[in-house]
Amino acid sequence: MNKNLKKSSEANKKKAPVIGSSGAVGQGNTLAGRVFDVFNYVFLSLVALTTIAPFIYIIGASFATELELAQRPLLIIPRDISFNAYEYIFSTNKIVSGFKNSIFITVAGTLINLFFTVTMAYAISKPRLRGRNFVLNMVIFSMFFGGGMIPSYIVVANMLNMKNTYLSVLLPGAISAYNMMIVKNFFQAIPQELEESASMDGCTDIGVLWKIVLPLSLPVLATFGLFYAVGHWNAYFGAMIYMPGAREKWPLQVLLREIIILSNATVADSSVLDPEFVQPPEQSVKMAVIVVSTIPIMCVYPFLQKYFVKGVMVGALKG
Repeated sequence: MNKNLKKSSEANKKKAPVIGSSGAVGQGNTLAGRVFDVFNYVFLSLVALTTIAPFIYIIGASFATELELAQRPLLIIPRDISFNAYEYIFSTNKIVSGFKNSIFITVAGTLINLFFTVTMAYAISKPRLRGRNFVLNMVIFSMFFGGGMIPSYIVVANMLNMKNTYLSVLLPGAISAYNMMIVKNFFQAIPQELEESASMDGCTDIGVLWKIVLPLSLPVLATFGLFYAVGHWNAYFGAMIYMPGAREKWPLQVLLREIIILSNATVADSSVLDPEFVQPPEQSVKMAVIVVSTIPIMCVYPFLQKYFVKGVMVGALKG
């Protein structure tokens, strides 16, 4: 009897498929599986290289001299390393001030975005909310139709009188309808038994949101928080049209645009720009400004990466 059981189990093992290193179901040591692994690694490496190569070039060009940039259009490592571009950037008060303004706008704007997104998404996720369908239809309508740039400018500058203030770049985009709908769906997936048990213990709706829902929503909050932060950090158009008379409040991206325009302008055209930027900067200065404006937001990602992984796993488990 035992011998028959052993034989049947060995036969089942031989018939059972093996999951190879590539993740596909099949024999793990087959030639096709090895070829697929090699092709997969090579293809993903090329995709990663095409993504990283432009940034590597920008970093190398920021340390190069103007002569070397003219002689070697596609340099990676400069022969003569020069820090003149970075010395120029950090010796200019406008750049340092723009860097501080960008940090303030990014932090304040992200907090405002998350506050309005979470509070509205949590309220709409409750079927007991009166007028819920009407509000949802209005949110969906705003995703497809908008007033345009001129009506938005009239509302912000004239009706709300927020011109040349930080509120002009923080409040108009305080909430994203698309992001709010995704957060709403995430809140609806949280088991209602948790909220009901907290309510039975005397917890209010705000207490349930703060003590139950938000701790369970860290992956989605970190994900959309990063999306909002990147959007605020890279934004320049709002500050350009809403704060023309408050140069001391300009973010770094607006100053980057001014440097690029100035580097391509003639001496006569440069007279209309900021007097501090009378001398056109070198090509390496533009590359250095890009590096300075990109690295801070890239440094945030490693701290939020674990929440991205958790969010992917939660979605995979829920199917």
